[in-house]
Amino acid sequence: MNIKSVVVEKKGAPVEVKDVVLDSPKANEVLIKTVATGICHTDIAGRDMGMSPYPVALGHEGSGIVEQVGDNVTTIKPGDHVVVSFSYCGHCSHCLSGHPAQCEHLNELCFGGTNYDGTHRLHFKDGRDLSTFFGQSSLSNYIVADEHNVVKVDSDVELKYLAPLGCGFLTGSGTVINGVKPEFGSSIIIAGAGGVGLAAVMAANLYNPEHLIVLDRNDSKLKMAKELGATDVINT
Repeated sequence: MNIKSVVVEKKGAPVEVKDVVLDSPKANEVLIKTVATGICHTDIAGRDMGMSPYPVALGHEGSGIVEQVGDNVTTIKPGDHVVVSFSYCGHCSHCLSGHPAQCEHLNELCFGGTNYDGTHRLHFKDGRDLSTFFGQSSLSNYIVADEHNVVKVDSDVELKYLAPLGCGFLTGSGTVINGVKPEFGSSIIIAGAGGVGLAAVMAANLYNPEHLIVLDRNDSKLKMAKELGATDVINT
């Protein structure tokens, strides 16, 4: 199908909205109509640092509605509201033990630019292949992604609010819960009250810290940090 994607042709080039061709979903894949997508610093790095082979279609924290699923997909059905996130294999020791973010094949699946089987699902009109980003490229009006990229969400919640769950929220909250693992009553400092930082604030607040201190240069963000559980804020 013909879609529009945010594409960068070469390292450091400006991003452009391009008309490109998206292949139909394979047996393990899902077709999603995009409702919303975030823009993350990692997308900027994807433009400037060659994280994936150029040319590449960017985006990796999207939300949308499923339109079609492959024959082997069992956890998602058409009409489901979903969030798309990073890609993982699902069968290595880390994936099988509940740690897909440490997947042994994460780099190749998220940044290699191709599908699980090594083919490309995105193409320019002239037939040239186009790399995917994080296995999905959410800065497009339609996404095809592997079933592993896709998480079903409650249809009662507006999808425009859920896109950051695919990256920013996971990063901030996951760092606290799975990485820092703070002791109850400890003191925590979080530098930066953007999307990732505020997700970390919400997660840290679960541990009933004695001091939960947030640093930022924006008073409105610091105000929100207080609303989400910060005991102290400092405008740096």
